[in-house]
Amino acid sequence: MVRGVAHVTPLYVDKANNAEVWDVEGRRYIDFASGIAVLNTGHCHPKVMAAVRAQMERFTHTCFQVMMYEPYVTLAERLNALAPLQGPNKSVFLTTGAEATENAVKIARVATGRTGVISFTGGFHGRTILASALTGKVTPYKRGFGRPLPDVWHIPFPVPQHDVSVQSSLKQLKYLFAADVDPTQVAAIIIEPVQGEGGFHPAPLELMQALRSICDEHGIVLIADEVQTGFGRTGKLFAMEHYDIEPDIICVAKGLAGGLPLSGVIGRAHLMDAAEPGGLGGTFAGNPLACAAALAVLDVIEEEKLLERAVNIGEQLKQKLELIRKRNDVVSISHIRGPGAMVGFDIVRGHDGSEADAGATKRVVQRAYENGLILLSCGTTANTIRILAPLTIGQDVLDQGLDILEKSLVSE
Repeated sequence: MVRGVAHVTPLYVDKANNAEVWDVEGRRYIDFASGIAVLNTGHCHPKVMAAVRAQMERFTHTCFQVMMYEPYVTLAERLNALAPLQGPNKSVFLTTGAEATENAVKIARVATGRTGVISFTGGFHGRTILASALTGKVTPYKRGFGRPLPDVWHIPFPVPQHDVSVQSSLKQLKYLFAADVDPTQVAAIIIEPVQGEGGFHPAPLELMQALRSICDEHGIVLIADEVQTGFGRTGKLFAMEHYDIEPDIICVAKGLAGGLPLSGVIGRAHLMDAAEPGGLGGTFAGNPLACAAALAVLDVIEEEKLLERAVNIGEQLKQKLELIRKRNDVVSISHIRGPGAMVGFDIVRGHDGSEADAGATKRVVQRAYENGLILLSCGTTANTIRILAPLTIGQDVLDQGLDILEKSLVSE
């Protein structure tokens, strides 16, 4: 296997069920990673598995551009109706999150006749050439891969603990328009409602409102990258439902299809129809098995009330973390945050607790693994622990996971 693919743990999985995983040596782990927010409905949800099996017995692939099939169309209809966009809306399905962000930019460019794109420091939009150009972090996503693509600019993302306010971000955007790119040449602004790899930082309402106003003023397409925030993770089906504004285009993936590779772009019909026939798509894009799985995922979210469960899980996580923070024998944690079940916190050091402690963060993740809990870290300073338990996790398993987390945070 290539060196460029990193591994959080040395674990090789044998089987999994809901929020539990067993490795090839029979050891059990509680999964607080969910395949990086993919398994909102848990490992091998019976309804999702049944839908995939039923579709598999009919056909597995035709390429939608060659022979069309109903699950693709039905899924598009459901998402067009569910997305927080005033219609009419249209959708296109792809395979990966990076494909979703790239195609959203392609659509914005062809719809506006412009090439410029603005994104944010700390943002993560994928690892392909265009997606990594949009990503606001050099190491490891850009280092050594050559000169970035042109016409992509970054402005600071507001993070209070990094001394970046909404006002300073908007001031930098104003400077960018004055110094580097005329806003009439900008096709899109792309933003995560809650930064994922960047450290689980929610975008402030004030920022979202300002971006909507700026995009309206200059004819810029506002793209919400909901690859990690989508499908119940934040307590809403889409994280943009937490705001009182609408984007023009939404990118989705991860939690959409219960573990099968599927992504999509949902947007206003007049934008989505700008590309010529053949300009969008892909051989495996909108695979019928994945579309069948996604339809089942949407059913499960509704039937099992997973939006309410996400809020409940998030409340329990934050309450537990607040109690842990008061202990004097654990690593210093701060800035517990995140909507719904998309919760993160920082591990810090120093007399005022302002210095990121990436080393301690790495050790906590390792201790958690040794204690039977799968955790992920993230953040521009590598000191954020993010918790992404399946929304279907049983209460007893959640409690066990939180106990292991507490044990893993005890100072060495």
